[in-house]
Amino acid sequence: MARPSPYPSELRERAVRMVAEIRPNYPTEWAAMKAVAAKLGIGAAETVRTWVRKAEVDAGQRPGVTSEEAAEIKRLRAENAELRRANEILKAASGFLRGRARPAVQALVAFIDEFKQVFGVEPICRVLSGHGLKIATSTYYAARNRAPSARAMRDEELKAHISRVHADNYGVYGVRKVWRQLHREGIPVARCTVARLMRALGLEGARRGKKIRTTVRDDGHERAADLLGRDFTASRPNERWVADFTYVATRSGIVYVAFVVDVFSRAIVGWSAATSKRAKLVLDALDMALWRRDRAGTPVGPGLVHHSDAGSQYTSFAFTAHLLEAGIDPSVGTVGDALDNALMESQIGLYKTELIKPRRPWHGLADVELGTAEWVDWFNNHRLHSAIGDIPPHEYETNHYAQHQPQPAAGVNA
Repeated sequence: MARPSPYPSELRERAVRMVAEIRPNYPTEWAAMKAVAAKLGIGAAETVRTWVRKAEVDAGQRPGVTSEEAAEIKRLRAENAELRRANEILKAASGFLRGRARPAVQALVAFIDEFKQVFGVEPICRVLSGHGLKIATSTYYAARNRAPSARAMRDEELKAHISRVHADNYGVYGVRKVWRQLHREGIPVARCTVARLMRALGLEGARRGKKIRTTVRDDGHERAADLLGRDFTASRPNERWVADFTYVATRSGIVYVAFVVDVFSRAIVGWSAATSKRAKLVLDALDMALWRRDRAGTPVGPGLVHHSDAGSQYTSFAFTAHLLEAGIDPSVGTVGDALDNALMESQIGLYKTELIKPRRPWHGLADVELGTAEWVDWFNNHRLHSAIGDIPPHEYETNHYAQHQPQPAAGVNA
């Protein structure tokens, strides 16, 4: 709001009239202005000069912005400032406005508390009320002065736990997995409460994008038969492995990442990354899987099936020979049918959704390797997997070996 003039409008108008009346009696207009200023007790003749020039503009005697135009400009500027402020408030409140259900009054009060120093209480209430979230300033102040209810205090406590669980798990957990993890930690809460509080916090689970094919069929090699027939189940670890690879666009070029997954526990038992998608990429992932199983005290035995798509890397002579040398039966899906390796397609979808897309841009091979190592460790040892009862793959294998010897010397390590 503009500061009011220290001089009343009647005085300003009188000064302008007096200058016009006594001007003929003085050698210059400035001398007349000084005389009027002295007679009316106005601090400076320059002030009188400003009033006179303004009156001349308003009368059309001098070019410039009239008082009426200045008032309109001032009004438009204030209106634009108000619109900008309303847009900023709406942007800050986007989490509320996206939800279908009206947020609780306490949630609105917390929002106003957070932003009142920036926008002011009354403007926030006015903007929210104008967009379907009616809250009067009196409601806000009454809620602020009221002692928080037991439910409100419990909600704040749960919000802290929910935010922690969501952040600790790559920000990918939706309502169900956050709810499951809270129960694993001994924090009893209803699933609907988790859903309500996640909406209030603006948290949601990751959503998968479209799968892009990276393998190229190779008609030059005879392929092994499909031994799985889309049956992605297993009764024990090291019974069925599935494999595939994907790519990550980086500032230094394309990085390819290959995975080997145990069908029984969904554990990532081997992986590798390289700037080339030659057969060595998938051979390195297989070698890591074999080494890690040996190191864990659960080496592979007869009957293990390694299943992949019909890409040239997996049908190459070198890769097939390596499988047979390790006593592993090769299995290859039909050409051009993603369902023949659906479990691996899903696994790579998780990798892209949970790690690669949220952390873009990637710089090159080194940071893709580091990020993948951290994600694999989290995936195997902490991520809840719905296919195995919402527990991590490492825990699922540990439970299995607790009932079926041998007990492994170590868990599933990245």
